[in-house]
Amino acid sequence: MTQKSTRGFFWLLVALFTIWTNCAWAAGGDIFNIIDGNLQKRVNGVVGLIGYAIVPDVTTSSLSITNASTGDPGIYSTQFGGGATMSKSFPLYLEGVAAYTRYDPTFVASDGTESRFLPLRWNAVTASGGVGWDFPITDKLAIRPILNVALGTVASDITAGEWLVNDKLGTDFKFLNGGTFNSYGLGGSLMLVYEDFTPAREFETELRYTNIALQTFGTNSSIVQGHATSESMGLWARYRAPTGMTLMDRPVRYVLELAHTEFMGDLRGALGFNDLTSLGAGIEFDSSKYNVIVTRTRIVARYVFGNNVSGVSVGLAVSF
Repeated sequence: MTQKSTRGFFWLLVALFTIWTNCAWAAGGDIFNIIDGNLQKRVNGVVGLIGYAIVPDVTTSSLSITNASTGDPGIYSTQFGGGATMSKSFPLYLEGVAAYTRYDPTFVASDGTESRFLPLRWNAVTASGGVGWDFPITDKLAIRPILNVALGTVASDITAGEWLVNDKLGTDFKFLNGGTFNSYGLGGSLMLVYEDFTPAREFETELRYTNIALQTFGTNSSIVQGHATSESMGLWARYRAPTGMTLMDRPVRYVLELAHTEFMGDLRGALGFNDLTSLGAGIEFDSSKYNVIVTRTRIVARYVFGNNVSGVSVGLAVSF
């Protein structure tokens, strides 16, 4: 047999072996199902992730799981929002938050004889708002009840799902590959607010308790119904004082921030931590001398940390 015919015979054997193995796998009829996936628990966890993102909280404005004890690395969250009281004479308080969260768990699928890793990506976009009113206790202290509402949507996709033949999938995969669901939340918050502003320095602090019940709706899979309670207690404080420099004929202030949030209920331990702490420092510019809408601009860099969690963010805020 010549060298050319030997190569041809070799590749023919390779082709026949490939066809045989594929046909044998397809004829087996075994269904790939998730091993210990507990999809319902995972969905509740995703709804819980939304619970971290619907409250204006500097500790959750930027999150990244670096060593999740849950075994599901790959959780990222970015939040944008804030709140303000209209004026002392009309103390209506309004707040709003928009956030993006990505959760990348890894499942294991098996047909009883073969196991394969199944990378997954859940993307969540949420928006929430709150309406409250300041009831003064003293000139510097007020209590603020808030009514909160929230909406969120989650889309799921298997990033490497093409390796499975469609008729080999268990029922869980019908949601995992392209599934979507929405969630809504209703609840409230109660804040104790202290403000002490003088020409020499400004100090303010807030103690906040939040409880918002979240529930899924609009899912395209009957096996996926999730719920969670977003419950937390947070303390936030900020100190501002002149640096001695001036810009735009106004003093430039330095800013120091401290925040700590204790998560409770379904959020406690859901991502491997029970609390988060944020330390921030920045600078504030005063443009109130000029006829512009923005009177103050503040830039603050923050470092957030907790068990298994670290995050860095830069916040930009303006006053009108």
